[in-house]
Amino acid sequence: MSPLSFETLKAPSLDDLAAMGNAALAALPAEFRTLVGTVEIRVDDFPTDEVLEDLGIESEFDLLGLFHGVGLAHAEAVAGTGTMPNRVWLYRRPILDYWAEHDETLGAIVTHVLVHEIGHHFGLSDDDMEAIEEAAD
Repeated sequence: MSPLSFETLKAPSLDDLAAMGNAALAALPAEFRTLVGTVEIRVDDFPTDEVLEDLGIESEFDLLGLFHGVGLAHAEAVAGTGTMPNRVWLYRRPILDYWAEHDETLGAIVTHVLVHEIGHHFGLSDDDMEAIEEAAD
């Protein structure tokens, strides 16, 4: 690749990262997707100040993603109208910052964040989540 061709490269946009998140979700094992049910992938550059404050996080670069919704154990208790869909927020700038500092593909990082945000919320162990990530490869 010519050095001049690098002049046109750009960081993935919010839409690009959302597409990567949706592709990563689709590539996960069917059993995991069934557990999760319907989940929306949302992307923003950074978490809100309110999210950071609620979680006690000082730097906006310290949170790569966040699950927002109702876990499987609580789904029946809150079923009904007015319930927001489960969502996973991917935070673009912290993900890109992490990517720049580690020897991993961007797709692997997005998959990792997605699996861990959903997995922790649903009570899966780190070993379970590692197996899910390996099955997605």
